[in-house]
Order: sequence, then structure tokens, then C-alpha cells
Amino acid sequence: MNNSGNSHGVFITLEGIEGVGKTTIRCFLGEYLRRYNMPLLVTREPGGTPLADNIRRFLLNEHEEQVQPETELLLLFAARAQHLQNVIRPALQAGKLVICDRFTDASYAYQGAARGVKKANIAILESMVQDGLRPDLTILLDAPVDVCLARIAKREKTDRFESESKQFFNKVRSAYLQMAAVEPARFRIVDATQPLAVVQEEVLQFLPQVSKTLN
Repeated sequence: MNNSGNSHGVFITLEGIEGVGKTTIRCFLGEYLRRYNMPLLVTREPGGTPLADNIRRFLLNEHEEQVQPETELLLLFAARAQHLQNVIRPALQAGKLVICDRFTDASYAYQGAARGVKKANIAILESMVQDGLRPDLTILLDAPVDVCLARIAKREKTDRFESESKQFFNKVRSAYLQMAAVEPARFRIVDATQPLAVVQEEVLQFLPQVSKTLN
């Protein structure tokens, strides 16, 4: 299961459109795995370092000036470069399990499929910043866009991405499902419309592989 580019650790990413429950599952996995004293890093993108968190705040906020898709993409990869070099790579080299809420699949789905940036341009940045490092396992939390929009509508405040249109999120979701179809060995799709306890149980089914890899 372990990629050669990931040294001795295991790299798991959580993906999905807004409203599928990634943050909830990320926190659940962190709490669950810490009970077993597993060497662990739980993080998120964009963010994960002070500089990357500053970029995150800029990206999530509304601006009077339109943020161009290429600008958005470059900022995301700038944050990713900081995150990888200062946090993720050291954790993997130390043999830790790294769980990251979003990674480069999100760039292909959001900036690529939904914003219209060419895949080839995203791939150039991926190669430059990641140098072969890719997730060992990607858990795709999936739900119909209408369900996710209804969940988002209950939030007191929405950010720049959460305020996007139904058409935008349909493109993002379709892109995720296409990536999962192309890479079935890496992706695991979980129906996020199920009760939370069921979603948690399904996600946990992937952990025996993780424990075996780390041990």
C-alpha cells in the first residue's frame, strides 16, 4: 500500500465537495487512532502551517477583485509546497500515518473541472511541488449536490467556495467520481448520505490495512 515517494509512513487523504462531512470524519479518525497510540498527523489543505493558513484565509474570503482561476491554483500550490516540506514529508519520514483533509485531487476537481484550468498545467505544478509523492489511500465522501447544499445552507456563515453554484459543485463531484473510476486501487467511495455512525464504520474498514502497513 505504501508509495515509494512516501518514505516509511502512510498518507491518507479525505476528499469530497463541501457539505459531505470531511471535517467530521477527519476529527473522528484522529480521535479514534489516538486511542491506539498510533504515530499520527491529522491536517488539512489549504493550511497546515502558519504561512499556508494565511493563504487559506485569503482563498476562503470574498474579494472585491475577482480571483482568477490560475491565481487560485498557484496560491493553493504555494500553500501545498509549505505544507509538504514543513509538515507532511517530515511526518511521513518519521513513519507516521498522515491524514489530510483535501490534497491535489481537489485541485483537479475544483480548479480543473469547475474553474476550467487545463489539467496539464495542474500536472506541472503537481510534479514540481510533490516530486512523486501521492496519497496511498483516498477516501472520497460522496453525496448528491442538493444534499450538500442543504447542509451548507444551515451554516451561519459561508466562505467563497461554499457560496458557489449548484452547477459548480456538480462539476466538482463528477470530476471526483471520474478520478475514482480511473484509480480504483487508491480511491474508496463512501456514501455520505448515510447516518454518521454508518459512515464512520465504513471508513474504519480501511484502517486494518493502515495498521498492518505501519506495523
